[in-house]
Amino acid sequence: MLVKYLLADADKLWETKEISMKLRFIGADHEVTGSCHYLEAAGKKMLVDCGMEQGPEAYLDQDIPVNAAEIDYVFVTHAHIDHSGLIPLLFKKGFRGTIFCTSATLELCNIMLKDSAHIQESDAEWKSRKNIRAGISSVEPLYDMDDAEGAMSLFKSVPYHDEIHIADGIDVKFIDAGHLLGSSSIEFTLTEDGVTKKIVFSGDIGNKDKPLIKNPEYLEEADYVVMESTYGDRVHENPPLDDFALALARILLKTFDRGGNVVIPAFSVGRTQEVLYFLRQVKVGEDEKEKVLPKEILEVRERYPHFPVYVDSPLSIEATHVFNENVADCFEQKAIDMVNAGINPIGFEDLHTTVTSQQSQQINFDKTPKVIISASGMCEAGRIRHHLKHNLWNPASSIVFVGYQSPGTLGNILLSDKKPATVKLFGEPVAVNAEIINLPGLSGHADKNGLLTWIKNYKTDVQKVFIVHGDNEVVDPFAKLVTAETGFPAYAPYTEDIFDLITGEQIQVGDVHSVEKKAKKTKANTVFARLVAAGERLMAVIKRSEGRPNKELAKFADRINDMCDKWEK
Repeated sequence: MLVKYLLADADKLWETKEISMKLRFIGADHEVTGSCHYLEAAGKKMLVDCGMEQGPEAYLDQDIPVNAAEIDYVFVTHAHIDHSGLIPLLFKKGFRGTIFCTSATLELCNIMLKDSAHIQESDAEWKSRKNIRAGISSVEPLYDMDDAEGAMSLFKSVPYHDEIHIADGIDVKFIDAGHLLGSSSIEFTLTEDGVTKKIVFSGDIGNKDKPLIKNPEYLEEADYVVMESTYGDRVHENPPLDDFALALARILLKTFDRGGNVVIPAFSVGRTQEVLYFLRQVKVGEDEKEKVLPKEILEVRERYPHFPVYVDSPLSIEATHVFNENVADCFEQKAIDMVNAGINPIGFEDLHTTVTSQQSQQINFDKTPKVIISASGMCEAGRIRHHLKHNLWNPASSIVFVGYQSPGTLGNILLSDKKPATVKLFGEPVAVNAEIINLPGLSGHADKNGLLTWIKNYKTDVQKVFIVHGDNEVVDPFAKLVTAETGFPAYAPYTEDIFDLITGEQIQVGDVHSVEKKAKKTKANTVFARLVAAGERLMAVIKRSEGRPNKELAKFADRINDMCDKWEK
């Protein structure tokens, strides 16, 4: 059977038609997470992002249409798991090409992908223990630490703004997207059969005037733009940065007066560091000699001068170190001035970091009113769930959300108008008695106006704008708005839509059915799936071996036949 499988797949591979310039949509189409775009040009096969779904799937993402071993390059816009989280799985399936990103993105991926691998291993171990007790087979992790480390060995960092020659007919440039440390929009200049096209992948476009990192940069020329639309249906309440510190001070006062804790679910990378920046303003500020401080901030300093702040997330702690190491390339000028003056903009007295599980548990035994910052930001996993278990039931405490909450996640449920009386944490019902607060103004994504400003900056006529990375209710109306405001044809693609970038024509219509309208696709995560992936990788190696000396090819064929003979017995 193994021989038949290999030969059947070999026929498919050898029948593959010559590559032209095509764009295929894989993930984050009519939904926000799981970004992945497949690009073919100049005889190369590429991915732009390879992200993991977070929260329930609204639409079915598809597998990459070729063997992972056939992918030549991966380009990563930024380190968030919904853009990078499946790269170790790609390695596990045989990918051995090059992964391009900025230096800060590489450093963040190094900690985030390993952390994700640890979560995959832990979850699989926990599920396997349950299955074994029930007489069911054990669970294989989606990928493990070896896969994450193997993937990291393929990363190559590139500087902002330099034109990078990848291969004949492929040049790229990374510019600062202003969304996260190291985040990028990526501009591709592709040439094939004498035709040159420029396509820009926006990545996640940042909000303006945020603390710490720079504003998003703009591009002016493109034939095609693949553009995110996370907040394409709303305008942020963007108060001055000082107002955010004031809002925090008010929350601290009323919560500490009740004797409760302020629990802040925050993404480990980006949001945690911004919250620390504002807590520092509440505690000590910076140059305040001629500044009249709000009475609430003064009151916090007078009545609770040493309130403790805990960052309870090993990943957040490591990410904060990465922030401190990338000041020159990524920080905005005010933050750079603070660093040059010897001030750490995200450090202060009474800031505690907890690494071990024992240290984390001790936080909840201490009755002193405190601030607890922990991941994950949407409360779907991580230590934040333990802190919710210890604080959600307590009417004295406050749970403060400072970022986007995907539909269906615990964070979204707690923020909804119809929040439940109880939620389940670790299999136990926990009453929702704490004050639930949404603190706007810290979004890492541009709002509707910011997105329109970004796309309006293009001076040339764009052939088509593809609207992705937005909820189903957002992408189509935002596409119409982009067309109305710019005159550029805009379209919200579905998964498996394919476009010929030379002619501009759509050559395949994708899957327009949501998960609710069809059976969910089951993603095999078994040892047999590993065997299939290994076979696919073998076929890719065979295909690339054409032209090698006959002696080597004969030896290779003999080894494969010997293996097949062994397994067919």
